Amino acid sequence: MKLIQQIFAALYRVWFYLIVALATILLFPFLVISILKNSCYPFFFKVARTWSAFIIYGIGCYPVIKREVNYKKGKSYMFVANHTSMTDIMLMFYATKNPFVFVGKKELAKIPLFGYIYKRTCILVDRGNNKSRVEAFRRAEIRLNEGLSVCIFPEGGVPEDLSLLLDEFKDGAFRLSIEHQIPIAPMTFHDNKKRFPYSFFKGGPGKMRVKVHKLIPTENLTLENRKELKKKTREVILGELLEPTV
Repeated sequence: MKLIQQIFAALYRVWFYLIVALATILLFPFLVISILKNSCYPFFFKVARTWSAFIIYGIGCYPVIKREVNYKKGKSYMFVANHTSMTDIMLMFYATKNPFVFVGKKELAKIPLFGYIYKRTCILVDRGNNKSRVEAFRRAEIRLNEGLSVCIFPEGGVPEDLSLLLDEFKDGAFRLSIEHQIPIAPMTFHDNKKRFPYSFFKGGPGKMRVKVHKLIPTENLTLENRKELKKKTREVILGELLEPTV
C-alpha cells in the first residue's frame, strides 16, 4: 500500500510540473507583455492570478478561504504567511486581488520559463548574503512607494525540518511595515504541506484551506517595536495552525 502511495505521489508531482509548464506556455505572451514596464504590473498581477488558479485547479485542488477582513482597493499591505510548499506562491496570488510583489529566494529564477517571469517581477534575495538582503530591502521600499503591496514569507524559506509546524520569523517584513506604516496582513495556509510538500514521494489533490486574519496595524510603532510585532504576528498564525477555524 505504501509503495502504491509513493508511486501516485511521484506521478502527481510530475503532473504538477506539467500543469505549471502548460499554464506558463499558454499565458506566456500575456506575461511577457505585462512585464515590459513597471506601470504594467497591475495587469501582470491579474494574469498571475489566472495562472495560479489554472495550476491550483489543474492539480485537483480547491481553495477554501475564510476571511476576517476584506482588503481595500488601492491600499498597501504587508502580506505574510507560513511557508511549507511551492504552492504557497499560487495560493497567495489566488487569495488576494491587491497587487503585491513577492520577496523570494533567487534559486527559483533557474526554473525554465517560470524563472524568467519570476526574475522580472519578484524581488530576489540570497538570504545568505547580507548585501543581497540590503538590496532586496531597498527594492521593496521602491515598490511600496509606487503604491503596491509586498509579500514576504517571514520564516525565510521552508524549514529544513519538515516536521516543524512553524519556524521562527525574520525581521524584514516587520521592519518594512513599520517604516512605511502599512498594516501586516497575515494568512495561514493549512494544507499546502499535505498537497505538495518538499518530499518527492508525498502529496496529492484535495482542499487548500486559507485563513485570512484581521489586519495588525503599525500606526505609531517604531523599529523598537518590530520584535513585538513579529511575535504577535507569529502567534496569530501559530494559533490557527494549532486550532484551525476553517
